[in-house]
Amino acid sequence: MKSTPLQQKELLRLQALDTKVLQVTHQTTALPQNAEVLSLKREADAVRARLTTEGGALDDVRTELGRIESDVAVVEKRIARDTDRVQHTSSIKDVHALETELTALRKRLFDLEEIEIAVMERLEEHEAAVAVVVAEREAVAERMAVAESARDELLVDLERQLGELRRDRLTVAGTIDEELVALYEKRRVAGRGNAAALLRARTCSGCTMTLTGNDLAEVRQAAADEVIFCPDCGAILVRTEESGI
Repeated sequence: MKSTPLQQKELLRLQALDTKVLQVTHQTTALPQNAEVLSLKREADAVRARLTTEGGALDDVRTELGRIESDVAVVEKRIARDTDRVQHTSSIKDVHALETELTALRKRLFDLEEIEIAVMERLEEHEAAVAVVVAEREAVAERMAVAESARDELLVDLERQLGELRRDRLTVAGTIDEELVALYEKRRVAGRGNAAALLRARTCSGCTMTLTGNDLAEVRQAAADEVIFCPDCGAILVRTEESGI
């Protein structure tokens, strides 16, 4: 393929822009804030799991307390009912039976109230534990917001850079012959981004291999407008006064 030396030199500008695009694109995925946000998400998940566990335990204690409070209310009603019956009966037998039942009910009420106090203490402990985890969740969320804000700010700047680079690339590509650009694009795919390289001091800047022997002889013999390739990496070799040939 033939192309003027000036057109071939333009490929170096295109390559520089493509390399910069790759670098900036990599930066968008390799920001330290990305790792920090990911770490905080894991921490948030762990805190959320603890909150679920602590919240479940708290709900269980509340259910238990509600059941005990219901039992207390039932016993208190029975005590009130039997006390009223004692006051309104003239049967000694009934009074004796009611007094026996009241003694048992008061014992049951005392036991229930003791249990109720113990459960209420456990309830306070679980409420405190949940409060601690909730505070941790809020602290992690705050740190997450800060990290995401810093990341997003950097991403906005990187996206701005990418936009400028892509516009510059379109401008440069528009000054190069379409056939040469098409060849460059094919080499860029095959070379994983390495499509055009300056030959400086007989060394390919793309793969850093120095031309010797027959390879060097072929390059020296090639016409100035002949598009040549690095025998090692396959990049389009752009010759200038720096090539040393």
